[in-house]
Amino acid sequence: MKRFLAVLAGLGVVAASSAFATPENGAIAMLPAESALAEEVHFFHNWILLPIISVISIFVLALLLWVIFRYNSKANPVASKNSHNTLLEVVWTGVPIIILLIIALPSFELLFKEDVTPDGKQVVARGDGQTVDFVFANDFPESRMVSRASQLDVLIDTGAERRTLKHRKDFSVTGWGERDLVVSLNEPAPAGSSVILRGGRSTQNVSGCPMSRRYIDGCEKEVILAPTMTLKVTGYQWGWTYSYPDFGSRTDPEDPTSFVEPEFNANMLPEDQTTPELYRFEVDNRVVVPVGETIRVTTTARDVIHSWALPSFAIKVDAVPGRFNETWFRAEREGVYYGQCSEICGIRHSYMPIAVEVVSRPEFEAWIDGQRADAGLTAMFETTAVNYASADAAAAE
Repeated sequence: MKRFLAVLAGLGVVAASSAFATPENGAIAMLPAESALAEEVHFFHNWILLPIISVISIFVLALLLWVIFRYNSKANPVASKNSHNTLLEVVWTGVPIIILLIIALPSFELLFKEDVTPDGKQVVARGDGQTVDFVFANDFPESRMVSRASQLDVLIDTGAERRTLKHRKDFSVTGWGERDLVVSLNEPAPAGSSVILRGGRSTQNVSGCPMSRRYIDGCEKEVILAPTMTLKVTGYQWGWTYSYPDFGSRTDPEDPTSFVEPEFNANMLPEDQTTPELYRFEVDNRVVVPVGETIRVTTTARDVIHSWALPSFAIKVDAVPGRFNETWFRAEREGVYYGQCSEICGIRHSYMPIAVEVVSRPEFEAWIDGQRADAGLTAMFETTAVNYASADAAAAE
């Protein structure tokens, strides 16, 4: 039954269950998407590529069987001498072109989204119960300036709830494509509320958009904010080195070469130190990132080509010696997600797992302070870390 459900999930008939959060022997479905961009990749595979290739395969099989039985030597002792058919040649040239266009347009959009690191920004203003006009500084490079409604999100956060406003229905905008956008609310924001303006060219479907909306009226789009941190990934035979340059410091303020950043190696755990299900997936040091934030990932390698692949976030980027490649992801839910090196790199290629732990922002800041302490640095989020520890102690009591 489990394998049958896996087949259905791979075909897009049912959603993959939580049992597929980690790779499983015998399963053929993709791991569940844990980011909005991964959901778009799965939709493209399950509802565009898979139906097209299935129809083509069935058609070719039927055509083969028809030719085998209808035009064999017994049924047709005298072979046909027709050499050209203009209509047939137009059809078998035109139809593939149309199919390729259907595949190309959404695939180009996905490739662009994964290749271009988002640069969106957020402006927060305070509502006073009277003001309706708020300014968003459109200070991006000219080619990246906000120029239409789909590139601007307006939200009202009262503390009790957060509501996304609709363009024209709830607000209007003047100055599209100019340096200052003026957002005019139809009604003043409640006193004490936050007016959140998010603008940028990089957008994606809202996470969890149902299939019915994708077909009928499309999913709501949201602006992706610029990365809050960079994760440096270096592949080597046979493991990974991770560093967090945004959370490093100089040990000597006068010496630029004294910069130290949190850094560690991640290697596969031996079989006797983990569970059978996680053997060859669990590592001694997990990558830790905050939930709901854009993470820039840069990759390189010390020796041969490796590939940093994390299926839950639809990431696969090569790590090439002497070269830096870049991608990004934004995890929507907390948890631990696994991947592996996906470039055959030698005899222990299958012993290079990847484990990423997604945690809350307070947990992440406390973890960073621990990493800085290991590197001989003072705490960067000392107040936050202390508060978080106090909260843990209170919860334990």
